[in-house]
Amino acid sequence: MLFRLAWRNLWRNKNRTFITMASISSAVLLSVTLVSLQRGIFDNLIRNVVSFYTGYVQVHGKGYWKDQTLENCLPLTDSLLRSVQNIPGVAGVAPRLEAFSLASYGEATKGCMVVGIDPESENGVTHLKDKLISGDYLARGGSGLMVAEGLANTMGVRTGDTLVLLGQSMYGSTAAGKFVITGILRFGAPDLNQRLIYLDIGVARLMFDTGEGVTSLVVSPANESEFRALAARLQSSLTDVADVMTWEEKMPDIVQHIETDTASMYIISGVLYLLISFGIFSTLLMMLAERRREFGMLVALGMKRGILARLAVIESVLVAFLGAITGILISFPVVWYLEKHPIKAWGALRETFERLGFEAIFPTVLQADIFISQTAIVLTLALILAVYPAWHILRLNTVQAIRS
Repeated sequence: MLFRLAWRNLWRNKNRTFITMASISSAVLLSVTLVSLQRGIFDNLIRNVVSFYTGYVQVHGKGYWKDQTLENCLPLTDSLLRSVQNIPGVAGVAPRLEAFSLASYGEATKGCMVVGIDPESENGVTHLKDKLISGDYLARGGSGLMVAEGLANTMGVRTGDTLVLLGQSMYGSTAAGKFVITGILRFGAPDLNQRLIYLDIGVARLMFDTGEGVTSLVVSPANESEFRALAARLQSSLTDVADVMTWEEKMPDIVQHIETDTASMYIISGVLYLLISFGIFSTLLMMLAERRREFGMLVALGMKRGILARLAVIESVLVAFLGAITGILISFPVVWYLEKHPIKAWGALRETFERLGFEAIFPTVLQADIFISQTAIVLTLALILAVYPAWHILRLNTVQAIRS
């Protein structure tokens, strides 16, 4: 009975109901968009820097991370590779040989990171082929190389041109070679886009004279959220022969950046929820002011204050629920659009992000838990504030309310 009466009361004054619903739905839209934008920026950062190159877990030779020289290479045997591949939770393994070299073309010379890879394994772990924007992907055993787009533009080269690489082998002798550019790659992280060159790992081993040695094994987890547990299993299995590191251990500056931004976002969210509470509360005050005489008349006619207070709470619950559902329906296409067409930074802000090595875009992420959690928070705020109308009715002065 009270539910039916509350439902009818909502639509006796449609404008008031729609204003209250709009306040709550706008709050849901703001909170969902803010949180999805924050999570999308962090996911994009991790995807650009971690899953696009470093991987979630890496296996190194003993002492390599402290002294990153070719002398500390990890001897890659078939038994070692099989033991890593057989660890539960491993989806793929890609061996790499990384070394610094000077790249030369004509009069242009630039320092770069030469990465020797097994083309198929690397593509299975980091989807390297998806980053190819020009030319052909590196063939296994091929004598060509692939260059990052930023480095190619700096040196003024394109596919078909020949690059000269000059470095130092594992034993201190000169490591040099001439290679035809077979493909151009584009990376989201500007830092990677300005310095990476890919060779077949067999060619790189021959050039740097490392024999069967590799600098790292990039391990892809079957479940990205369980990379820490996978790293622990790998470390316990390879304690005597190798060191295992997660991307968080390799790049603590990025972890610190995410933690700092997350703490700042908690403060911003708190301010946002405070503003949302004032917005919802103002609509409730408007409702009380408009219905003060109505409440006074009902009490004067014999309606118990407790029943009238419960009726007001039910009305507030209904309008809050309708507003929250409307907010979800509005926020879904907004978040979806910003995920497909992310906000792009321009000017000085873009230059600042690129200097820090970050891609200057701000995408959202479409995840169900964001909609559920933020809607639940806003709905909880609305329900807590709905206690005020009930408290006001219980303390209502009937004579003054009728005269108002």
